[in-house]
Amino acid sequence: MALNFKDVVEEKQIPDGFIKVTDKPIAGLSSEQKAILNRRGNVFFNNGDIESARRIYLTTGYSDGLIRVGDEYAKKKQTLKALKMYTLAHSTSKTGPIYEKIAATIGSLLKADDESID
Repeated sequence: MALNFKDVVEEKQIPDGFIKVTDKPIAGLSSEQKAILNRRGNVFFNNGDIESARRIYLTTGYSDGLIRVGDEYAKKKQTLKALKMYTLAHSTSKTGPIYEKIAATIGSLLKADDESID
């Protein structure tokens, strides 16, 4: 049974919110189909169509592609979107610094709140 590229990509779209929908590729894709889709995603990415590349990388579970998309979001100061891509790619080296910033921010807010009570 041949998979329709458009149907496969549209089925795996993720809502705009920070919701981890899936981190597993479509089970019915062969290694060859994944390679073809990833090459197409790379073409989209290299041409600046990051969102189309993102949808393909999510579909195939291509972690290197997801990290590159996350890096593009990070460059645009879209930290939560970047964190989402890094998390889906299982990149602890990329998620760690973001989690540390979040923890420091929360710590500062809690400290400020404690000082305002005194």
